[in-house]
Amino acid sequence: MSPRESGRDEHGRPIVAELGRAETPQETADRKDAAREKRRTNQTALNLGIATIVSLLAALILVFAVGLIDTGSRIEPVDYVAEGAAAQQAVEVPLVVPELPDGWAANRATLSTGSDGVTVWQIGFVTPEGRYLAIVQGIDANASWVDDQVRGEPADGERTMGGMQWQAHDRRDADDIGNVAYALVAEAGTSTIVIAGTADDEEFEVLAGAVAKELG
Repeated sequence: MSPRESGRDEHGRPIVAELGRAETPQETADRKDAAREKRRTNQTALNLGIATIVSLLAALILVFAVGLIDTGSRIEPVDYVAEGAAAQQAVEVPLVVPELPDGWAANRATLSTGSDGVTVWQIGFVTPEGRYLAIVQGIDANASWVDDQVRGEPADGERTMGGMQWQAHDRRDADDIGNVAYALVAEAGTSTIVIAGTADDEEFEVLAGAVAKELG
């Protein structure tokens, strides 16, 4: 059998079919370099793919963990009833802590005294429709305090809600309504009660009714 028939040349080196002869030392070195480069490229692509998948999984976990897939009204719930009980220890005037139906959630419940000397109990709610409504109770409040709560909007009439008479302040046509598109104001003893927010009339009525029942 001749060397070529055995697959090797006269020096015993393997014959490469594509060349019809044995590789030169340079060709062997080039082939090995090319193979190493291909392995590195494949490994880089694999690593990139793994990193992309890990990043996507991490993003999905984060999305579900922080609740970004919702209707845009993500809140940190506050137990406003417990906060109200604690705040009541600091004041003699009964604080308004209404009982509301399912779907209402509080994200704020604070008692504070401003530079004007008015002690304020405030509960902020996210309504079942994802809008904002707040109860602001000012103890021994003055006209300036009320004006600030309604953003300077004059009363445009009275409304009866929950069996109580409220002064209505409608800012829905204002250029910048902020969190006070509409407000209701009523007096209860030494307290001034303001209900203000961006909800519709139906949700205002629910909250006003709950407040009126609480004041009973």
